[in-house]
Amino acid sequence: MNILLIGHGAREHVIAETFRKNKDVKLFSFMKSKNPRIAALSENISVGSYSDLSGISKFAKNNYADLAFIGPEDPLNNGVVNALKDIGVESVGPTKSMARLESSKSFTRNLLEKHQIEGNIKFTILGKDNLDELSGFLNDIDQAVVKPDGLTGGKGVRVQGDHFNTKEEAFEYCEEVLETQELVVVEEKLDGEEFSLQCLTDGKTVVPTPVAQDHKRAYDGDKGPNTGGMGSYSCEDHLLPFLNKDHVDKALEITKKVSEAIYKETGQFYKGVMYGGFILTKDGVKLLEYNARFGDPEAMNVLPLLRTDFASICQAIILQKLDQVNIDFEKKSTVCKYAVPDGYPGNPVKDEKITIGPGKAKVYYASVEEKEDGLYMTGSRAIAFLGIGNSLEDAEKVAEESICGAKGKIFHRKDIGTKALIEKRVKRIYDLQLLRNGVNN
Repeated sequence: MNILLIGHGAREHVIAETFRKNKDVKLFSFMKSKNPRIAALSENISVGSYSDLSGISKFAKNNYADLAFIGPEDPLNNGVVNALKDIGVESVGPTKSMARLESSKSFTRNLLEKHQIEGNIKFTILGKDNLDELSGFLNDIDQAVVKPDGLTGGKGVRVQGDHFNTKEEAFEYCEEVLETQELVVVEEKLDGEEFSLQCLTDGKTVVPTPVAQDHKRAYDGDKGPNTGGMGSYSCEDHLLPFLNKDHVDKALEITKKVSEAIYKETGQFYKGVMYGGFILTKDGVKLLEYNARFGDPEAMNVLPLLRTDFASICQAIILQKLDQVNIDFEKKSTVCKYAVPDGYPGNPVKDEKITIGPGKAKVYYASVEEKEDGLYMTGSRAIAFLGIGNSLEDAEKVAEESICGAKGKIFHRKDIGTKALIEKRVKRIYDLQLLRNGVNN
């Protein structure tokens, strides 16, 4: 089977590795920049822009691609699935219209509201012509979150109390967003613990993967600016220490209803990954956002545990036979930690060498360039280290020991997956439940 993989990061590295567990799979990778590990797993590669739909289509055609798997959000938003479909290549990934689930925050909020799907929150959608409505909305909520309507690489969201403090500052940021975007979405700020539920779907059947928790803040203790994700963890019971099965079932139910709603809205079946960013609050599970692809780093928490042949799953998604596949994951814990360049995310060093030491962790390349004398960082998250173990403690130890062996002008979050941080998260949920029950702490 010839599979076209689009993407160049650590997420796509683990996707490539997972495909290649099947010896009959031949991989052909189209990347924005060359990832040496993906290249090593591929029969052929091409480096170009994700907006070059004709170039991608030509590469797919020349290599007789049987199907395509789309890794990042940009090519989805550009309509690569539509372009490939025009030449007879089906994709695991939504069309441009359905990719609005990620590329348009307003589309998703309106979808939940129109179809009366649980998990929605208070929100308002503003443009330049109705920005004066913001004051009234802010008066109805305690604190706000401001989100550009379109794609921002995970770094455009600003939260009251963290990035701004007053209503005036919220108004100013909305004005700033509207200089480059048509719409801005303002939502109520929720208190709770976030979790990621990534699901595979053929538009009719929705299958969950193990839940994970990402860490957006750059520094230990959840301090510092938001990033693309400094690391993540998952547990051997496929829950999280602050989640029970009912919480995950509720998130899965929401995703199933959203999948049905997309079909009603577009007349098309969503085929690919629906990654829900949820938050457990005192009022239950709420939806923060959807992504139309695997998360980075969360893909690394689930795909290495996959026992079922990934190529067969992708074929079933395209043929709408996902209900006929038994998708199985190992009962293991995982901890992923990113080594990132000094100064990341605001002012990262570039073209600095990074070396990998000995260790038991799986290693996934992200923003690195291979030169004759080794690997050099290109300015974003550089290399992910994944520890796998029978317990969270075991997995964290493997990840931490391995990433500490890496050398260069780098840093990482030491606290991801540690007992101290986990206990802090559990206590937060415990306190919120007490608040709901009217107990004064």
